[in-house]
Amino acid sequence: MPLPGHDGRRIAMENLREEILGVNTPVPLLDGSEKAYVFLDNAASTPTFRSVLNCIAEFLPWYSGVHRGTGYKSLLATEVFDRAHDVVARFLGADLSDNLVIFTKNTTEGINKLSNRFDFQAGDVVVTTGMEHHSNDLPWRKNAKVVHVGLTTEGRLDLDALRAAIKQFAGQLRLVAVSGASNITGTCQPIHDIAEWAHEAAAAIFVDAAQLAPHRPIRMLPNDDKRHIDFLALSAHKIYAPFGTGVLVGPLEFFEAGEPDMVGGGVVDVVTFEDVVWNRAPHRDEAGSPNVVGAVALAEAISILQSVGMDAIMAHEQSLLGYAYRRLKAIRGVTLYGPTDDLSEKVGVIPFAVDGMHHAMVAAILAAEGGIGVRNGFFCAQPYVKKLLNLTAEEEREAGCGVGHSDKSKSPGLVRASLGCYSSEADVDRFLEMIERVTRREYKGDYVQNPVTGSFVPKGFDFAFGKYYPMFESLTSTSERTYSEAS
Repeated sequence: MPLPGHDGRRIAMENLREEILGVNTPVPLLDGSEKAYVFLDNAASTPTFRSVLNCIAEFLPWYSGVHRGTGYKSLLATEVFDRAHDVVARFLGADLSDNLVIFTKNTTEGINKLSNRFDFQAGDVVVTTGMEHHSNDLPWRKNAKVVHVGLTTEGRLDLDALRAAIKQFAGQLRLVAVSGASNITGTCQPIHDIAEWAHEAAAAIFVDAAQLAPHRPIRMLPNDDKRHIDFLALSAHKIYAPFGTGVLVGPLEFFEAGEPDMVGGGVVDVVTFEDVVWNRAPHRDEAGSPNVVGAVALAEAISILQSVGMDAIMAHEQSLLGYAYRRLKAIRGVTLYGPTDDLSEKVGVIPFAVDGMHHAMVAAILAAEGGIGVRNGFFCAQPYVKKLLNLTAEEEREAGCGVGHSDKSKSPGLVRASLGCYSSEADVDRFLEMIERVTRREYKGDYVQNPVTGSFVPKGFDFAFGKYYPMFESLTSTSERTYSEAS
């Protein structure tokens, strides 16, 4: 039974952009004109496919609480929700005879769940890297000794150092936790090689695939394969289904053992005042009423990506990335970070800085005068960005990077433009045109910084949120804070 809304049609790569909801949405500019928005913040969160929205609309009349219901709608919703787990497993090449898919809120919740369920003991070690998102670092620090492996001068993972650390801590090592692709530089790690090294040390591997899954095919491989990925997590909102769900995949045997980290409805089979019998997996790790709509959306988004083909998406993004880098290298006053020559093992993320200009101001100019959405700052990976910037301890202190500093006006950081499967050369051209204007200081606005957040806004700019999204007026009826005040 196909999921509601999915008609099984194949979508050609050249038609994929038409599938993106809001791709040509006009936004106001500082000069009073409007331009179609160029979204280059896909590494943070992606827009959705029209087919996903249609799929949800078709499903909603049948929405009901899942599991334990006897009504027709409940039975149908349960079947759809359970089959969504299967869709995810096939997308990742996970064998459901000895693995399972758990739906979480997002990647962060999935990693915290895994850390809490790992039953770490005193002296247990987790080896991770200096390039990780905070979500693949801080959850491990709560429960185990964490060893951070360093990076090359180019910002790549030092694979020799990683393998040495795995060998050094063999016997204590429980887990190697790595990103499939960096959300800062886009560099991809050889996850199957790392898996083999971890297994040689009798440890497991966890892959944070939040940034990898939208861009590259993933195969977890059979459990008896020495290059098998033991655990993996991703977020639907980075894979064109921003409706609030995430995924954690791992061995069935692992999640059948121990107690769930979150308890309540749905996780139990029998409850008395004296005892509890836990439900079977994955239900024991999906506490409360699940996000059925989010699961449907994710399954449909995956169906769209598979109909196009992840290899075709990868080839398109690689071509676009090469085009962007060739042009960027020719612009004086732009400094690029991370790998800039060999882009073959890199997803569509471009970190850069404009010489002599605060990263937040660059992002503000691109938005207010170019209608281009990028991101700036540390991107939830502060140690990695500081390493890329080659900051000394003294420079960090002077910039207010220490604990307890509330003034972010001098906070260092980068600007990040990130591509999606639907991005085009025209998007890149608009972006490059604005970067050239910025480097020549040809922007028009007078930008004011908020020292608490570090962000900039142009003086006198009417964001007119109510005009473009009428519900904004009712949302702000009890609050008079403007965007500039809130940011």
